[in-house]
Amino acid sequence: MKHIIYILALSLIVSCSTSEKKESLKTDEVQTEIKENKKQFPKLEPNRYNVAFLIMDGVYNTELTAPFDIFQHTIFRDSIKAMNVFTVAKTDEPIVTFEGMRILPDFNYTEDKLPKIDILVVPSAEHHLDTDLDDQVMIDFVKRVDKEAQFITSHCDGAFVLAQAGLLDHVVSTTFPSDIDTMRKRFPELDIRKEVLFVHDGKYITSAGGAKSFEAALYLCEYLYGKDIAKSLAGGLVIDWKLGEVPHLIIEK
Repeated sequence: MKHIIYILALSLIVSCSTSEKKESLKTDEVQTEIKENKKQFPKLEPNRYNVAFLIMDGVYNTELTAPFDIFQHTIFRDSIKAMNVFTVAKTDEPIVTFEGMRILPDFNYTEDKLPKIDILVVPSAEHHLDTDLDDQVMIDFVKRVDKEAQFITSHCDGAFVLAQAGLLDHVVSTTFPSDIDTMRKRFPELDIRKEVLFVHDGKYITSAGGAKSFEAALYLCEYLYGKDIAKSLAGGLVIDWKLGEVPHLIIEK
């Protein structure tokens, strides 16, 4: 009888021990899962320009990737203040571009602590002529960034966002060629120019967009780093860069 009781007691101990190990393993698995799912922010190197790309559903690939490529490649050039490039959005969920690309935003500007933004890039998106302009949270974010940023740039209809935020009230600008009349009608007080691929007025650079988004980005690099660096960046992407041959307008202050 004593042997039976001993065996039962030993069985209970082994059972409890096994149960505790299973629970411990479950806890470890949960902690690992939480750790793996923890949001990962991009590493921003010091002594660089922080360049934020404002993205949302319907953003167009070219207006996003063209300047992103140019600016990202500055890290491969010596003896310049290169650029940290990252994306910001109003969500942590994947952004789906107009062409169907899925992009996970680096920062959620409604919740995350953002680094100081030196350059804000506003690519065009599908609804920049209508519903996006009613997004007051997004418009207010652009206004906040404008207070400290050194440059605010737009590509294609991204200019409508800048206009809605009141940033173009006293500057010359441009936008996607076939949307210039629409922009003039919506913002009749603005000075919006045709027949140029980009306009630089003060801290604002507005671009016609499309493949010509490369030109506006290269211009900013030439402005910051000089002709040789801009030509080098263009060459790396097989672009024949000659600023003098690009229709543009620079407003001297």
